[in-house]
Amino acid sequence: MSTATMNTATAAMAIPTEPRAGSRHGRPEPRPRVARLVLLRHGESMANAGNRFAGWDDAALTGRGRHEALEAGNRLRRAGLRFEVVHTSVLQRAIDTGALVLQALGGSRVSVLSSWRLNERHYGALQGLSRDAAVAHYGAQAVQAWRRSRDACPPALDDAAMRLLRADLRYADLPSGALPCAESLRDAEQRLLPYWQHTLAPALAQGVETLVVSHGNTLRALRRLIEGLSDDSACDEEIATGQPLVYTVMTGRHAVLQAPLP
Repeated sequence: MSTATMNTATAAMAIPTEPRAGSRHGRPEPRPRVARLVLLRHGESMANAGNRFAGWDDAALTGRGRHEALEAGNRLRRAGLRFEVVHTSVLQRAIDTGALVLQALGGSRVSVLSSWRLNERHYGALQGLSRDAAVAHYGAQAVQAWRRSRDACPPALDDAAMRLLRADLRYADLPSGALPCAESLRDAEQRLLPYWQHTLAPALAQGVETLVVSHGNTLRALRRLIEGLSDDSACDEEIATGQPLVYTVMTGRHAVLQAPLP
């Protein structure tokens, strides 16, 4: 199901309700709050344009990608959406996309939080390779399984590449063993899960208007968490660059995915 043809859908995971103290019969009453959650894949990157596996490599936005980010911001502005907080990965293409969206939105300053848990899936030794080169080296069946199977993991980074990754200041505070050398889709979802449970979901329960700028595989995993998508549909779902997915979230109820913005 492509983003262009999605109808309004009810998500399967309810946002927790904040109890209201001093309610009748000594029982806490729910305090319903409504928030918007927007998921946005970064604009087209140089890796996208070159049909390369990017993963945790930093790939700059193309001119088209910058335009996609600005247009996403314009569409959100025309829809009357404003945000209190923006969450991005620590990869530059997501950070730059978030900045361009905020530039298009204008208005007051917005908190921007960046987390490695929102990074793209780690493609291991495939990072930097073109899809054609990967197929020529490993075979089409293996590459397809690494891309779309939830449990298949691509070949790991070698020791030299892992040393460079450990030296990256963006990951200096991570506990020993937290840095992946490659990830399956399931691994990426498990990395994301604590951020959803402890950061995103509680903020939405407080009615915080939230924008998440991340990556294709990560956003598929986040949609699976929010909507309870099946393994197959979550793996097959293609999320286009620069196309906002807008959810209406009410505490104690399910999130609702709105029709695509005009």
